[in-house]
Amino acid sequence: MAEAENTEAIEVEEKFKLGMRVKCVKFGTIENDFVGEVEKVYENSILVAIKENDPADDMAVSELNKRAIVRKSETEIIE
Repeated sequence: MAEAENTEAIEVEEKFKLGMRVKCVKFGTIENDFVGEVEKVYENSILVAIKENDPADDMAVSELNKRAIVRKSETEIIE
């Protein structure tokens, strides 16, 4: 059973590549989901450059320098 969990974790890790466009779930001060581009892949999360966001979140995105670290499990690949 541990082997199946290990395989699943590896598949999640390998599916994210640099430059991919992803849809991310809102968090913290960002009140709406947003679209970004993968800049760095970590073990359970990714660093995303925020490319598209709701105008209501412009201030929060600016405070984050248009970057966010998000969980892989809460991220959907667009392209």
